[in-house]
Amino acid sequence: MSAADRILDILETSGAAQYGDEAVSQLQHALQCAHLAECSGASDSLVVAALLHDIGHLIHKLGEDAAARGIDDRHETLGRKYLARWFEEDVTAPVGLHVDAKRWLCATDPAYFDTLSPASVRSLELQGGPFTETGAAAFIARPHAHEAVAVRRWDEQAKDPGAVTPGLDRYRPCIEAALRN
Repeated sequence: MSAADRILDILETSGAAQYGDEAVSQLQHALQCAHLAECSGASDSLVVAALLHDIGHLIHKLGEDAAARGIDDRHETLGRKYLARWFEEDVTAPVGLHVDAKRWLCATDPAYFDTLSPASVRSLELQGGPFTETGAAAFIARPHAHEAVAVRRWDEQAKDPGAVTPGLDRYRPCIEAALRN
């Protein structure tokens, strides 16, 4: 099975599950994120990062209700590590940094916190809360931090049960283009 087939299979099978307390499935959320990235003119690599930013939720063994049980599943780290076997940093870094991007946005943009869903507020607490001023400055100076912030903004917008997106097959060429040679 090719890398693209394996990734698409995970999204199709495990992605059918409800996305925690959100009104969409994991797959709907992923497709909405990718569609928002694509509509923003993002590169193929960033579209793939948006599509796969939560893949760690689909491959961990902690159950769907980990956050409700007070467990930070570290899905961003797990997802980055999983994807690193096939993709370069332009895909894996935004995946690995999208949780810290939420912490940065909450620390630097007072209005951003008000856009968070109740589930995102709950997970923010488990993930360490908003950054301190020093932590925020250190985060945004990291390579790929700005791309992770873009993914994070799409992430919060991609929870609309009525959104219409292209299907998963639409993103196969993007995944294949972003694969490491």
